[in-house]
Amino acid sequence: MVQIVLLGVILTAPANATRPGNTILIAGDSTAADYAPVRYPQTGWGTMLRCAVAPNVRILNHAMGGRSTRSFLAEGRWDRLRADILPGDTVLIQFGHNDATRAKPERWAPAQTDYRDNLLRFIRDVRIAGGVPVLVTPVARRNFGPDGRAVADFAAWSGVMRDLAIKTGTPLIDLEARSRAWLDRAGPKGSKALYLHYSAQDNVAAFPKGISDNTHFSELGARQVADLVAEGLKSLALPISATIAAPRPALTRTTPLGRTDCQ
Repeated sequence: MVQIVLLGVILTAPANATRPGNTILIAGDSTAADYAPVRYPQTGWGTMLRCAVAPNVRILNHAMGGRSTRSFLAEGRWDRLRADILPGDTVLIQFGHNDATRAKPERWAPAQTDYRDNLLRFIRDVRIAGGVPVLVTPVARRNFGPDGRAVADFAAWSGVMRDLAIKTGTPLIDLEARSRAWLDRAGPKGSKALYLHYSAQDNVAAFPKGISDNTHFSELGARQVADLVAEGLKSLALPISATIAAPRPALTRTTPLGRTDCQ
């Protein structure tokens, strides 16, 4: 697991990106995390976000599978991220999927209490370090309601984020809303290619028995979600926004490349 984290940092951190304000740090869960090549096609949006930024910007992806605001703090991951912040750096904060897991007490963070308090701590700590916190509502799962529209599985947690963004003056990327609209455009059938849906006959080495996963992204899905994040970040008119490329052909592909290169 440590090797995977180190691999992600190495892959997403250009050596020349050392000036304060030239770094985007990511705190989050498996939907944003970096993965070892043996896990391909599973890909996190944080990995692909590097394809949206200027060459002098580095991305330090601290996101890790299975983590909530509670466990990210308890395991010291937040302290490690905070130690990496230089004045002017941007910190993207996306949690909610695992905070909602009531069956796992080490993750469970009720929206209106623990989750809210943990987000307030994140915002405060980033500002004390001279950084810019950006709240990112939890990305949508591939879950369609009876009306054929994508469902907000983490509405309470997203609602708390939106409320805190207003009350604390914190920039917000409403990724839940953006990704639900993205899923609606793709539809129940077309969206399968954006998540991990493979049969044993597809001969995917990482999933020899096949997989049906409506939470985690394929390469193609991760590219497109990273594009949603990039568009949201550019629209915020923060200092880092000027480094977000437009257009972003590496993130708007309609067919997978077979790897996570920025092509």
